Amino acid sequence: MQAQYELLSQMAKSGQTLNVLQDFFVKFYQAFIVADRWQQYIKGVGTTLMVTAMALALGVVLGSVVAMIRVAHDQQKPHHRNPVLGIFNAVAKIYATIIRGTPMMVQLLIMSMVVFKSSREFTLVGALTLGINSGAYVSEIIRGGLMAVDPGQMEAGRSLGLNYMTTMLEIIIPQAIRSILPALGNEFIVLLKDTSLITVIGGKELLYAAQGIMNRTYEPMFPLLGIAGIYLVLVMLLSWLLSKVERKLAQSDRR
Repeated sequence: MQAQYELLSQMAKSGQTLNVLQDFFVKFYQAFIVADRWQQYIKGVGTTLMVTAMALALGVVLGSVVAMIRVAHDQQKPHHRNPVLGIFNAVAKIYATIIRGTPMMVQLLIMSMVVFKSSREFTLVGALTLGINSGAYVSEIIRGGLMAVDPGQMEAGRSLGLNYMTTMLEIIIPQAIRSILPALGNEFIVLLKDTSLITVIGGKELLYAAQGIMNRTYEPMFPLLGIAGIYLVLVMLLSWLLSKVERKLAQSDRR
């Protein structure tokens, strides 16, 4: 195969016209086989998954905290409002409004060029930014799910002598998870694809690997189609895992 590639490359350099199949083979070989370039894609996939996992963990934790604060504030009785909780709720609302109201690209540039301008850990900065961005959307998803649970469930738990947090953890949250899982799954898929944006600030993920190969081969088609296919496979795998979880939850409900 390598000998055939070298022969066809020499023919192209000498000005001979290659047919469609020969041209396809040369470009494919350049994009994936020469100098073991396929390993760069594999390395890019590893970084993409690592960034996704880090951002996902941060987004879920941050979103859960923000959602709990806002729900706790909204469920207070009109004449028994906690001022400290009111301050936290105001901060949470400002955070969600700013993050959801500004583009992801702008947030990445601010984090890399202003907040962490002296840092060279571009991939970690990208993961942090993605996590903060995801947290705002996750908080609204979780808050919507918690508020959708019948208020009588909270009253029933409190009447049994359970405190607020125990009632939330034991009664409210398990019911809310079933309704918010599809929306959370969609947010996770969006987060996986958004990892490609960190290339703009120097993050070395999958798109970064493809750009490096394009700069060597001057041929964008196969590297870009290759990573598009990889992203598609990753999204399909994530969708399959989420569907398995949804079926498990549905089975537990029927029992």
